[in-house]
Amino acid sequence: MAYTVTPSPAGPVGSQYCVCKVELSICGQNLLDRDVTSKSDPFCVLFMEVNGKWVELDRTETAVNNLNPAFAKKFIVDYHFEEVQKLKFALFDQDKSSTQLYEHDFLGEFSCTLGMIVSSKKITRTLLLGNGKPAGKGMITIAAQELSDNRVITLSMAGRKLDKKDLFGKSDPFLEFHKPGDDGKWMLVHRTEVIKYTLDPVWKPFTVPLVSLCDGDMEKLIKVVCYDYDSDGGHDFIGEFQTSVARLCEAQDASPLELECINPKKQKKKKNYKNSGIIIVKSCKVSIDFSFLDYILGGCQLMFTVGIDFTASNGNPQEPSSLHYINPLGTNEYLSAIWAVGQIIQDYDSDKMFPALGFGAQLPPDWKVSHEFAINFNPRNPFCSGVEGIVQAYSACLPHIRFYGPTNFSPIINHVARFAAQATQQETASQYFILLIITDGVISDMDETRHAVVQASKLPMSIIIVGVGNADFAAMEFLDGDSRVLHSYTGEEAVRDIVQFVPFRNFRNVPKETLAKAVLAELPQQVVQYFKQQNLPPINSEPA
Repeated sequence: MAYTVTPSPAGPVGSQYCVCKVELSICGQNLLDRDVTSKSDPFCVLFMEVNGKWVELDRTETAVNNLNPAFAKKFIVDYHFEEVQKLKFALFDQDKSSTQLYEHDFLGEFSCTLGMIVSSKKITRTLLLGNGKPAGKGMITIAAQELSDNRVITLSMAGRKLDKKDLFGKSDPFLEFHKPGDDGKWMLVHRTEVIKYTLDPVWKPFTVPLVSLCDGDMEKLIKVVCYDYDSDGGHDFIGEFQTSVARLCEAQDASPLELECINPKKQKKKKNYKNSGIIIVKSCKVSIDFSFLDYILGGCQLMFTVGIDFTASNGNPQEPSSLHYINPLGTNEYLSAIWAVGQIIQDYDSDKMFPALGFGAQLPPDWKVSHEFAINFNPRNPFCSGVEGIVQAYSACLPHIRFYGPTNFSPIINHVARFAAQATQQETASQYFILLIITDGVISDMDETRHAVVQASKLPMSIIIVGVGNADFAAMEFLDGDSRVLHSYTGEEAVRDIVQFVPFRNFRNVPKETLAKAVLAELPQQVVQYFKQQNLPPINSEPA
């Protein structure tokens, strides 16, 4: 077993889509005993696969004389939903002070994807030796936790009897919130809107990340400054005060917090100076702004369905010119799209049973056209086991169907939407449905498809469309509401953008991982947006 220690790359391994950092805690159980006179002294090494090679990311401390170690040192890894991040955890018995791993006795290893760990939150697996056999009774437990302070603070502020600064009118007050910077100077965090012509302003409630306002430290001093707005930018100083988020949180709807706004120059000059007005904290609430990973770690399952276009415009699958022709390497653009998306999604579904549906073909024995059929020809159980199962069912069904038409999307969209609608009855963030449609051409039922997408936008559901071949995909771009809101033929608007379209031809000559990044880049925010709109926290969330 040859391990090479590669220096860690300078930057984080991965793409620009990093969702957050994940902390991995490692425990070992019943490790092999490699020492003669005492027990093993284990340490764990984390590797990540980069360009086909295992790169060492980090090591734990050594647990002396311990076959059941719980390592204090945590591994911190950048998490990218739209990538397959392969990890290997290898345990060694420290024999010498050398950093070279071949100098230490090997105790076993375990490989998996980061997606597998975060979707389970905690996994315990058998350690394997280099020959693939179990390392005695040795086990490893890996637990994942998101490393981010996703708390936000919502403040509702007002003022009373502020100093009058304008000669012929009242003041135009606004507030600025500052925190101490690393250089010791105050750093602007937030500015409210200006309220015109009043000494008793009421500002709109606003929300900022707690990390932005006080670096997540609720006891840290912050400074609030009140100004009178001037259009030339020379705003007049009214007063200021220092406080902390902990103090602001004393404000409740029934009993607001009142803080004196002080002008230090006036305070020095005037003996009977009291203040330059009162700033009122009407309410202050710290809450959690849940992330995609919060929902996944909370137990949300991503339910994956594939819809495959078997219309005649694809060409005869026996001929190399057909988009469904399986080349000598055993692939085509349909299979490439299924693999690219499926290998990411499958880590987030515990049973890994995926419905695979076809449309636009005539089916035996009566050769009627179907726009919603199970490609395994078992309508009562259209599920395939993993991405491999989808690929096998796809290859097996090709000789038994006749490609026909038209290209109708709405039946398959409505099929998945029915299951998504059933999931909403649980009123928990437990399931989110993803429909991957792979097609070669123009949609025949555009009005019905638009209507189906608008209705589906109210459900825990997203649609990914991959266009194969060289057809004109303008209609697909229209469904992808990145540039405009999609409307149904009834005039109803989509409540959110749930369609992501990419043409496969843009990805023919790039690594296969690039397609997955493009089609899945928007999915985490679509999941979060839906559950937030429904006011659903993660299933296993803790209060702020």
